[in-house]
Amino acid sequence: MQRWVEVLGDPHLAAPAIHVTGTNGKGSVVRMLSAVLRANGVLTGSYTSPHLETVRERIAIAGESISEDDFALLMSEMALLEPVVDVETSYFTLLTAAAFAHFASEAVEAMLVEVGLLGRFDTTNVVPAEVAVITNVGRDHTDGIGDWQERIAGEKAGIIKPGSHVICGETEPDLVAIFEAEADGGREFWLRDRDFAVEHDQVAIGGHLVTLRTPYAGRTEVHIPAHGDHQADNALVALAAAEAFFGRALHPDVVADGFAALHIPGRFEVVSHSPLVVIDVAHNAEGLTATAETFADEFTVLGRSVAIVGLLAGRDAGAAVAAVARSGVDRLVAVRADSPRAVDPREVAALARAAGMESEVIDDPAVAFRTTLDRMSDDDALLVTGSFYVAGTVRATARLLGLLEVDA
Repeated sequence: MQRWVEVLGDPHLAAPAIHVTGTNGKGSVVRMLSAVLRANGVLTGSYTSPHLETVRERIAIAGESISEDDFALLMSEMALLEPVVDVETSYFTLLTAAAFAHFASEAVEAMLVEVGLLGRFDTTNVVPAEVAVITNVGRDHTDGIGDWQERIAGEKAGIIKPGSHVICGETEPDLVAIFEAEADGGREFWLRDRDFAVEHDQVAIGGHLVTLRTPYAGRTEVHIPAHGDHQADNALVALAAAEAFFGRALHPDVVADGFAALHIPGRFEVVSHSPLVVIDVAHNAEGLTATAETFADEFTVLGRSVAIVGLLAGRDAGAAVAAVARSGVDRLVAVRADSPRAVDPREVAALARAAGMESEVIDDPAVAFRTTLDRMSDDDALLVTGSFYVAGTVRATARLLGLLEVDA
């Protein structure tokens, strides 16, 4: 990656960067940050992963995915430069280099960069983070053996650079100590529930009404158009990061306008109300637990609740399916995610039966979605979750069926 940015003329230094790592919530925080910064007149460039429906989602200017024409031109330029770079280049490295090049050419005023994996040795970690954000530390991409939490925290801490203003959403004391040690000599270290906090959170129409406190100010009755208690925490982290970026409190009206414009595709996204259809990209036990709690707590289902679930290897499949069962789902349709790492849907179906749910296997997520919809009444509910690959396929199918008009 260092070689790529050298050949490209150091585009990663063209604007200050907010670098975001964490097990869950990274994508939501970046979306929220972009919305709040744009409301404050800042032209943002966002680099996120993975994508739902098209790879172009990963590179966005002012919240809008790069166009097909611009993406084609950008990739053509990368292809011409690859012989000059003369290093083995992965898919993710190529996209990261392309994102930095695009942001520099568009003269963005802030780069919002989501870590791909962990942090310290991630391709994105060439950026000298003006603000370094850690959402949380959970079990993902790990065997869960021994001191795995501390080891993961140590890798995520690697995004903290000398001079980074740290926003730490993780509150476990032993893990916080790791981030504080990495930040030694940095500008400031803000810790959730100490320096910034959600003071009040209540379910409202289309999301949550929250009171947020940061070191600079308190915000009362901010409407967050996203479902789930965890999104209130993500909004808090995003607001703290935005104020750290500016070094001051943001005007309450601008904060409200920023969150009002928020749209987070695939994050507990309601694409139909009769019947209720929710698409969520949760893909590990912690994420699915949050999804299950949101499904159970924020919606009243008069009929049956069904889930379409496809999982990837490397996570605790049993814990993931158990979380879905706790949401009140009584029937699970197991599908095969469009990935070489897909868990056999027969295994998922067996786990569902063990958790007390009826189950069946329909390999293709799109077919499963159409079939399940045909069987549902207006009082029923459907939760689609378990993987970006499943959520993306079903979201595209929902658009073809006329349920969804908003792009990712």
